[in-house]
Amino acid sequence: MEMKKHKIVCFGEVLWDIFPESQMRIGGAPFNVAYHLFKMGLDVSVISSVGNDGPGHELLQKIKNWEIPTEDIQVSEEHPTSTVIATVDKNNEAHYDIVENVAWDFIEVTPENQKSVETADALVFGTLATRNEKSKNALFQMLEISPYNVFDINLRAPYYDIRTINDLLHKTQLAKFNKAELRLVLNFLKKEYKTEQDSIRYLQEKFGIPEIIISKGSKGALYTDGDNFYLYPTIPVEVRDTVGSGDSFLAGFLSKRIGKGDSAHEIMAQAVSLGAFITSQEGACPEYTQEDFKKFKDAHPLSALNVSKW
Repeated sequence: MEMKKHKIVCFGEVLWDIFPESQMRIGGAPFNVAYHLFKMGLDVSVISSVGNDGPGHELLQKIKNWEIPTEDIQVSEEHPTSTVIATVDKNNEAHYDIVENVAWDFIEVTPENQKSVETADALVFGTLATRNEKSKNALFQMLEISPYNVFDINLRAPYYDIRTINDLLHKTQLAKFNKAELRLVLNFLKKEYKTEQDSIRYLQEKFGIPEIIISKGSKGALYTDGDNFYLYPTIPVEVRDTVGSGDSFLAGFLSKRIGKGDSAHEIMAQAVSLGAFITSQEGACPEYTQEDFKKFKDAHPLSALNVSKW
């Protein structure tokens, strides 16, 4: 008897990133996470919206060519497909000019996407899709029916406010921050930063969040599941592109975390390995197979002995 695949729903922006030299790539953090979850063998659904225009049709066709389901991606007659002007600095870090009043700002609640969330194992979301009241209200309705809410903080100035972040954190079972986002949120909450451990404890107690991830760039990643803290090192690679590396990290994490009974070491090893693998490729959603990733992971083993636990 074939085992049922686990399913994860990703809510929010799907768009075209336009890079220098007019290179266009599908982007949006929720979609990037969904892409890598699909590559890891999970069922995925993307709740978003594109315009009934050329870029929207092309975007949907490319997603279909990847064989990723598009049933929950709405087509708007009133708002255009999102395009984002992306620039890359000398440190290979991407910066984005995100145009407003695009299709994913107006995601609607439908019986179909409600069913997708109700039957899923987890719902992944960020802050960007809450910049418009329409999509924000849709997201909060989804959070009420999801069994496991994964908040990828992913702050994009100026499209966030502390009241919304506060409300989202109260509905979160797993939160992922980078170092800068952690300090920024603590500053919003008027909490002095002392140590990462103290900061995590504060967030857990204030919001009742069981699990928190802090991505620390070259210094690795920190994960806590209750009273246990695990600090994992990075895998040294030749950096081709940092776009989407955090999204692939989260996808790797969830591919082992959701319903499989894997240990914290197995979960974090998958997360760190997939993040490093994608950083060594070009683009947030490069073409690859599970076998490609397995070869990379086998060639860059992470020993539990190298993990700091306290």
